[in-house]
Amino acid sequence: MSAPLRATTPEQVPSSSSGTDADFPMEDFWYGITAFLGGSANVVMQLSHPPVAYGVLESTVDSGKLTLHPIKRLRTTLTYLAVALLGTEEECDAYRKAVNTSHRTVRSDEHSPVKYNAFDPTLQLWVAACLYFGILDLHERLHGSMDEQTLDALYAYSVKLGTGLQMRPEMWPADRAAFQEYWDRELASKSIDARAKAYFDHMIDLKMMSRPVQIIGARFHRFVTTGLLPARLRDEMGMSWSPIREHTLRLLLLVIGKVMSKMPKPIRLFPMNYYLWDFRRRLRTGKPLV
Repeated sequence: MSAPLRATTPEQVPSSSSGTDADFPMEDFWYGITAFLGGSANVVMQLSHPPVAYGVLESTVDSGKLTLHPIKRLRTTLTYLAVALLGTEEECDAYRKAVNTSHRTVRSDEHSPVKYNAFDPTLQLWVAACLYFGILDLHERLHGSMDEQTLDALYAYSVKLGTGLQMRPEMWPADRAAFQEYWDRELASKSIDARAKAYFDHMIDLKMMSRPVQIIGARFHRFVTTGLLPARLRDEMGMSWSPIREHTLRLLLLVIGKVMSKMPKPIRLFPMNYYLWDFRRRLRTGKPLV
């Protein structure tokens, strides 16, 4: 189980409620490999909220479905992260408008087991919280703990993970202590039903990929995904874990972090820098962004 986020007092953290972001050197901080290591675990976290899950499971936008178009889905998801955290405000606005076009039809109907709407800012807050949790958790697993000033600056900057959609800046918990309270409360209420679990198992076992990819990568992918999930969600998924597996994952991630820290910045950032470049090319040439 990942360690809880360390709390701080309100006066220690730059405010994120004003709509302005603290400066943060994301290009020096972020390692692109975290998207591959933690992506599926983060999807499980996000979709453990039933309205988010059924917004995906019942979506009629086939072009964006992971099960049908995994490479395109990967591109749109990682492009969103790259633009939100590395792009300009103008670029964030352009991608937000493109995502909005896809989200307009994502809403529940009379047959849906839960009510949902892709434009609901409270759902987007949960998605942004999962993304922030995943980025912080994996960075500390790869490199060890950060100092309080860096943690505060990263937290304030991460409001962009939500405002890149329709989350209002003032909805982002005011400080890391408030975030921890929000995270603990929300996580305790999350659940995974049989339909969502089947979707997750399909994703974790790479069933949407070619058979050779499944043979080579599925077992490792399930191991890493299981280890990066909060214990409550592992239990919801019926996954087993042990101290030996936790120790193995911890050592593996530390080794990966050491190796990646020696690489030049373009390699460390890949594929996020590639997806940002591709987004800018699409924006410049008038091609679809999502």
